[in-house]
Amino acid sequence: MKLKLSQKQIGQRIMELRKSKGLSQEDLAKSIGMSRPSLAQIELGNRSVDVFELFQLSHVLGFSMDEFLSPDFKAEDEIQSVNEKAEKKTDLRISVPDLQLGKFKNVLLYILERCAGKPNIGETVLNKLLYFCDFNFYELYEEHLTGARYKKLPYGPVPQKLDTIINQMIDNGKLKRVKTDYHGFPQTRYMPMEKADLMQLSAAEKTVIDNVIQQMSDWNANKISDYSHKDMPWLATKDGDFISYNLAFYRELPYSVRMYDDEN
Repeated sequence: MKLKLSQKQIGQRIMELRKSKGLSQEDLAKSIGMSRPSLAQIELGNRSVDVFELFQLSHVLGFSMDEFLSPDFKAEDEIQSVNEKAEKKTDLRISVPDLQLGKFKNVLLYILERCAGKPNIGETVLNKLLYFCDFNFYELYEEHLTGARYKKLPYGPVPQKLDTIINQMIDNGKLKRVKTDYHGFPQTRYMPMEKADLMQLSAAEKTVIDNVIQQMSDWNANKISDYSHKDMPWLATKDGDFISYNLAFYRELPYSVRMYDDEN
């Protein structure tokens, strides 16, 4: 016997299934041709779901209509029954970045070119500027800027292989490492020895980088680290793990940089 569910119950079940499969709202919304805000309203119980939309959701999330409408429904049971299928679907949706070394070096040079004269731009601040450039661009355009992978470490997100890349750039005469102090604390800074190739940066990429620099380049290490620790991708990641770019779609203000149109 089927149970007549309220909008809130339907939304709750959809949210449980989506989270159990590791999908963001943006991932699921795209899969069924819906805007993210509309899906968010469904999950909150503020918007009804028609039969066609529920059918699409059942196909993507891998549940049967009878079990979904059952009073004994449990998201965990649904996940176990379609576990292998769910893993394959999730793998297709997870964006695995591929480091674009030339682009990363250009972004690094451009940031340092704009900021290296500021006494607060040590390694910690530089790491966070790179992180917000990469994740802001991905949230806006669903494409990677540099493809760098960031780990959740104690002082905030840190791009992997950064030391190797910087040492290579120093050896090639593109950067200079400077040891100094900032308010009594030891600091490592990097000075650009050549200009970034702006032909390798699109207008959209440059705008995102410029916006991050304008907002955060005057912050000290403590302020920008604390700010990064409240960003959803950081909060949702376990210590020491790589931070998924898809978590950028869970952001809320003031971190979110994208306007989500509620078209459905």
